[in-house]
Amino acid sequence: MQKDLSAALDIGGTKIAGALVDGHGRLLVRTARPTPADRDAATVMRAVAAVVGELTAAPQWARVGAVGIGSAGPVDAAAGTVSPVNIPGWRGFPLVAGVRALTGDLPVVLMGDGVAMAAAEHWQGAARGRANALCMVVSTGVGGGLILGGRPHPGPTGNAGHIGHISIDLDGDRCPCGARGCVERIASGPNIVRRARENGWRPGPGGEDGAAAVAAAARAGDPVARHSFERAAQALAAGIAATAALVEIELAVVGGGVAGAGEVLFAPLRRALREFATLSFVSGLTVVPAETGTDAGLVGAAAAAAQQFRLDAFAATF
Repeated sequence: MQKDLSAALDIGGTKIAGALVDGHGRLLVRTARPTPADRDAATVMRAVAAVVGELTAAPQWARVGAVGIGSAGPVDAAAGTVSPVNIPGWRGFPLVAGVRALTGDLPVVLMGDGVAMAAAEHWQGAARGRANALCMVVSTGVGGGLILGGRPHPGPTGNAGHIGHISIDLDGDRCPCGARGCVERIASGPNIVRRARENGWRPGPGGEDGAAAVAAAARAGDPVARHSFERAAQALAAGIAATAALVEIELAVVGGGVAGAGEVLFAPLRRALREFATLSFVSGLTVVPAETGTDAGLVGAAAAAAQQFRLDAFAATF
């Protein structure tokens, strides 16, 4: 039977998603599980196994030629291990070996979730046709991936472009990664909520208290909620401008759950970027929302696996 599909896993601090993806980026089968709250190594791996089990049970599984994994980082693509900041139970965890055992020893490629998102946006989304771009996931954490010279640039370990752990506040709060003042510590969804709460914001009658609720309050004119998003936007702009100064990107694509806030995030982000990206070779940098939505990690991981293992049905030319 023709091997014209890739399997994909997208592993984050909130959910573990899986899909079977065809050469046009369509998700033919999809499934997901919440990332277990206690997040010890065995419990999280059982959730991964449940997702993989649903995929392998699908009739289309016989057409799968390779598996791509996009994981919250850092990752070590060469060793096949992951140490996500937001999954404390996984430190040097042998994820590739575990997934390979569940999938009948199919070839597996591992990358950071930001790298997977960049691959998706360059193939199917807002970075299509662009030679140099930064693509970002702003959600439970903040990740990123680079397109350089018209191709994804994962780096030796699969972490290149991990903008969430650029330090932009030297005296800032300690980040779970160990550094201070990281972009993620300021701009991630949980930290937007934390900062809003510390300054007096409280959920409305419905009790929702995630970043979407803070965004709704900001949209309605709440000054504390608005300021929390503005501070997140400043942190993102500082990280984007620093990246642009280093590698001359022309475009920054921002996706993930926090980007769903729309202009509550993007308007102050564009304003802040004008203040930070002032050199002549970065002043034309633009910021746009991602187009591949919540499926970006899955689409990108599938496409990267197909490219690395040469599944001919994939027409992606990254």
